Amino acid sequence: MKKIAVLLLILLLTGLTGGCWSRRELTEVAIVLGTGVDWMEDGRIRLTVQIARPGAFTAGSEAGARGREPASWVVSAEGRTIQEAERYLAMKVPREIYWGHCIILVLGEEMARKGTGMITNFFQRDRQPRENIWVMVTRGEAKDFLETYSSLEKTSAQAAGFLERMKTGYSVQLWKLAEMLASKGIQPAVTAVEVKEAGITPEPDREKKSPPQKQVGLAGVAVFKEDKLIGWLDPYETRGLLWLKGEAMKGVIIVPSPGEPDKAVSIRIRRGSTKILPEYDGEYLRFMVRIRVEGDMVEQQSREDLAKPEKIKTLESEMADELKKRATAALEKAQNEYGVDIFGFGDAFHRKYKKEWRDLKDRWDEEFSRAEVNIAVEAQIREIGLLTKRAGVPEE
Repeated sequence: MKKIAVLLLILLLTGLTGGCWSRRELTEVAIVLGTGVDWMEDGRIRLTVQIARPGAFTAGSEAGARGREPASWVVSAEGRTIQEAERYLAMKVPREIYWGHCIILVLGEEMARKGTGMITNFFQRDRQPRENIWVMVTRGEAKDFLETYSSLEKTSAQAAGFLERMKTGYSVQLWKLAEMLASKGIQPAVTAVEVKEAGITPEPDREKKSPPQKQVGLAGVAVFKEDKLIGWLDPYETRGLLWLKGEAMKGVIIVPSPGEPDKAVSIRIRRGSTKILPEYDGEYLRFMVRIRVEGDMVEQQSREDLAKPEKIKTLESEMADELKKRATAALEKAQNEYGVDIFGFGDAFHRKYKKEWRDLKDRWDEEFSRAEVNIAVEAQIREIGLLTKRAGVPEE
């Protein structure tokens, strides 16, 4: 009897533990890959989504930029809030909108100037969107950005996501943006993007040329004060921002050749680190920023022998000077033009001066704008490659 009772209990529990009660078939959902939000002149919000077409992602499919069938469908709707716009969007999309695979969230320039808080709140509060969505601001309208396509990826949302993951510029995910918005020690900075001409697709007929294709690309950084866009950093200044934040672990630094200043030498960054050291005596605020960088020489235009120790030292000095110029350009623009701390100096000050922070945190941007910041860079070249000088140069 005991064995029978145990068996019946197991069978009963098995029936109560169904695992597919919330199952949804692929043919029943509209998978959102990219989302764009624009501010309209009448005060309404336009929500644009780039939806994957399932047939384009199946094995053996030729759909996409080079195929016959587009890999995505872009559709928009307007509302007073994101949720209302989504409800109107549901009246156009014949499937359930699914946010769980959304890769990018693009804010139009006007929307970013009005404030991101009303937008990011929905994507943080709802259960479907993930916190690792890449957030970016476009110069223009987000709808135009999502209506582009990619020659290498199936959709422009995927292409933008790959650009962010490659760390070729400054990248921010939704959780990081929320963290910056909640902190008094740093103001938000978000990836800036734009639609660019990015090459052509060769045609089989040589006499026939395709027009330049417009695709997504990185364009620097969007600078915020609280949740409102106030300005931009160009790609050169963005590299300085990355070094001051200790995030520039990839890239190339171009310096003049020691004996032939009109010729360039390319040094690829291998690794680097940044330390921010605050000093405060109750009246004057100072920061010492120490940056260390190591790199490998990968290209030489000059004809001189750069393997000599004195030449290496000169290149290291030039490398340090160039990196300092980039960091200084970003710092001066943030301090003097925008008056905001987008580097995290406030967080560094908070860690060291916890009591003093209570008095300064509510006016930190003003204090940062007046602060003295000194930047010291130590650069080292680890390798010069397989050549000591450019091929074709005769021995002395």
